[in-house]
Amino acid sequence: MHRPSSVFDLIHSDVWGPSPVMAFSGHRYYVTFIDDHSRCTWVYLLKKKSDVLPLFTQFLQMIKTQYNTIVRAIRSDNGGEYISDAFCSQLNQKGILHQLTCPQTPEQNGVAERKNRHIMSIVRCLLCGMHVSDSSPSTEDTSPLPRPVPIFDFMVPESPSPPVPTSHPPLQVYTRRPRSPLPDSPLAPGSGMSSTPLVSTQSPPTSRYPSRIRQPPSRFLSRLHWDDRLCLYSSVSVCGSSGSQKTMGCKWVFTVKYLADGSVDRYKARLVAKGFTQIPGKDFGATFAPVAKLTSVRLLVSLAASHSWPLYQLDVKNAFLHGNLLETIYMDPPPGFRAEGEYAGKVCRLRKSLYGLKQSPRAWFSRFSEVILSMEFVRCHSDHTCFIRRRSDGRCIILLVYVDDIILTGDDTPGITHVKQSLGKVFEVKDLGALKYFLGIEVARSRHGISLSQRKYTLDLLQETGMLGCRPASTPMDPNLKLSVESGELISNPSMYQRLVGRLIYLTNTRPDLTFAVSVVSQFMHAPRTSHLDAVYHILRYVKTSPGLGLFYSAGHQSGLSCFTDADYAGSQTDRRSTTGLSTFYGNHLISWKSKKQAVVSRSSAEAEYRAMAQGTCEILWLRSICNELGFMETDSSQLFCDNKFAIMLALDSVLHERSKHIEVDIHFIREKVRSGIITPSFVSS
Repeated sequence: MHRPSSVFDLIHSDVWGPSPVMAFSGHRYYVTFIDDHSRCTWVYLLKKKSDVLPLFTQFLQMIKTQYNTIVRAIRSDNGGEYISDAFCSQLNQKGILHQLTCPQTPEQNGVAERKNRHIMSIVRCLLCGMHVSDSSPSTEDTSPLPRPVPIFDFMVPESPSPPVPTSHPPLQVYTRRPRSPLPDSPLAPGSGMSSTPLVSTQSPPTSRYPSRIRQPPSRFLSRLHWDDRLCLYSSVSVCGSSGSQKTMGCKWVFTVKYLADGSVDRYKARLVAKGFTQIPGKDFGATFAPVAKLTSVRLLVSLAASHSWPLYQLDVKNAFLHGNLLETIYMDPPPGFRAEGEYAGKVCRLRKSLYGLKQSPRAWFSRFSEVILSMEFVRCHSDHTCFIRRRSDGRCIILLVYVDDIILTGDDTPGITHVKQSLGKVFEVKDLGALKYFLGIEVARSRHGISLSQRKYTLDLLQETGMLGCRPASTPMDPNLKLSVESGELISNPSMYQRLVGRLIYLTNTRPDLTFAVSVVSQFMHAPRTSHLDAVYHILRYVKTSPGLGLFYSAGHQSGLSCFTDADYAGSQTDRRSTTGLSTFYGNHLISWKSKKQAVVSRSSAEAEYRAMAQGTCEILWLRSICNELGFMETDSSQLFCDNKFAIMLALDSVLHERSKHIEVDIHFIREKVRSGIITPSFVSS
């Protein structure tokens, strides 16, 4: 077949896609139009394949206007976008010949196929160079230089050397001073020169790049700031060594803090003690320190939404450096410390707690509690991390602390400002403003209410597992799937399975629809098999359908606690135990949920449901207690819904039946709560 002698006598065309990642503009495809004579190429982005026809019409008009000529023939494959009635009608109207390739023979459209390979090779190189592999390909396609190339004064020469004739176009070598040109011969392996820049321009590492890369020098500045904190808080003092003192080591730990949108917030450097060398009873005593329950966080957000309260977030910098130590602990000098002159042979004595010590969390929480209680706050007995201060006129301030992250809300706005100022006088506190990002949970507020989601966390999880381009699933688990400990072969890397399930467990903090499926796959952590891993990937495919799905707490007054319980009778194929499921609401706001396998085998579905009702009663009692402490008295009976009438009869009737006389006594405490009017069992259809 001869090559056309004129431009636009023959146009090669092909559609590439879909891209595994959608571009910011919503495009997933692109189409190429290549002139066979000049090999000039035009590339257009597509949102769907059916957009080829209007773009081809624009292309024909552009050729006619700019080059005063027409297209005489087009060659393409048998894709539906090229053989549609509308496309063929357009070709017939313009008198353009259509050359179609044979089915399953892409080599007959080799010009367009080769151009696709050329384009995507360039795109992948740009993506790898920008450390955003598999991200937004359309941006790179339309902009070959998305950012200025950095020029280093110590690496770039000053003046070019004069070119010399060679067998190929001359190669100019840029140097500070004239240099002899490179020889016109291939370089031997290993003969190339390499230069290492003094300042790295690479971005901070992400979870997608486990290999080590050079970090920006801001981490060194962070370490200097940390040195200042140690001196400011008088955490460490230098003293002489008697030789008999036992010292522990320490190390520098560098981390990166990210914002909700994934951008870098700041670089952190910490001097961490090697607490794993501490001896129990000698170097430390009690170590327990409470942290806020995420159920308490959701309850607080629900109260703020229903009462239109503001939500504020504070962060205590270097919180563990404020804790007071009860033990005498000596530590080696930090790495990089030069023990010269008067410091030669000296060791460090810890005056206050330090990151890495076993007792540091407890020491910090004790110090924080002491300060916050001195501000007339009262600790809640139902959750020791929750504090409340109520004025005589009824206005209140509620404070919740999770290690060094603090949430403030209430209707006493001047009081909240005073609390911020008072805390700032004792600790170094950073006021983060309105609550937006807390423990990986994104908080968004509007006049309609407050939403909680883990969109960034979900996308990061899908990116790490390579599931961003997977086919979505409509349900988190196949309803006909029954997993057991013997189904499938053992996987070679159990830690990967365990880590993946652990991340899914944390995702259930805002995704109650995943709770049951994640509960099932978490039962095989000790010896995961291929069928279990397939079930986990199915959950990820379901998550892919809506990564931003979460909870929404509508504005408007809410009150009253209610709980819905259910049981999957004998659902476990391994030990035939049932699974308890429950959901607790404050008004219309979903506050807590649970899916957990029961500890014993139930003899009937009614018994399984009755045990689930007992678990729901426990959850209601705890939520009623914390609501009462916060000043929202639950005077009315809480509704406990169940879809099994016999289980409801067991809760209402204290007579022992033949089918229920073996049930443990502690399960029957629900009857006491029913008689006292705290719980009212109610039937709800399945």
